[in-house]
Amino acid sequence: MRNIKLTIEYDGTAYAGWQTQKNSKTVQQTIEDALRKLFKERIKIIGSGRTDAGVHALGQVANFSIKHAISTDNLQKALNSNLPKDIVVTSIKETGKNFHSRFDVKAKVYRYTILNRAYPSALLKDRVYFYPHKLDINLMKKMAKSLLGRHDFKRFCNSASITKDTVRTIKRIDIKRTKDGLVYIDIEADGFLYNMVRRIVGSLVNGSTAPARGLCLIEVKY
Repeated sequence: MRNIKLTIEYDGTAYAGWQTQKNSKTVQQTIEDALRKLFKERIKIIGSGRTDAGVHALGQVANFSIKHAISTDNLQKALNSNLPKDIVVTSIKETGKNFHSRFDVKAKVYRYTILNRAYPSALLKDRVYFYPHKLDINLMKKMAKSLLGRHDFKRFCNSASITKDTVRTIKRIDIKRTKDGLVYIDIEADGFLYNMVRRIVGSLVNGSTAPARGLCLIEVKY
């Protein structure tokens, strides 16, 4: 069996998240449907982790096993031709048989984008959190420093999804503002709890959970 590693970019607006769910359109199920069409068999893919409904990805990673001898280049072309335009496989590599896209993760990088100006954007409406009130970037940076390192982030996750282990290590939080009013909050950690990034952003901005549309999984590190 060949172990195939995918890097995937997607706009999560039309999807109920990454993970397959009954009676809902998800990114995982859409890719698996495309693979079934290509190979005439059910192929289950393993993602690096979930993303919620409306959350986007620039570098989601998944892997699956096949016996077929198709080249990775031809597989990438065939897969993309059978996927909707809001999901694109940006890279396909054959990797070692022991590689596991979820268990082997060392760190993930998420970016949250806020549009902080007086008027919204027609083009970015599904990819940013429009927040017209003044933000103090220096204060946000100061608050973010207190979150760095290894802490119990129980208060930053959805209470219905709390696991036994809520301790995570945040390696960095970078906050920058552009001239056109975009505020980027990049957070790298060894793992994230459900809604953790959105709650951190909310605490830096106004205390409530930030909406999903501003969140993007940038990179998964192994």
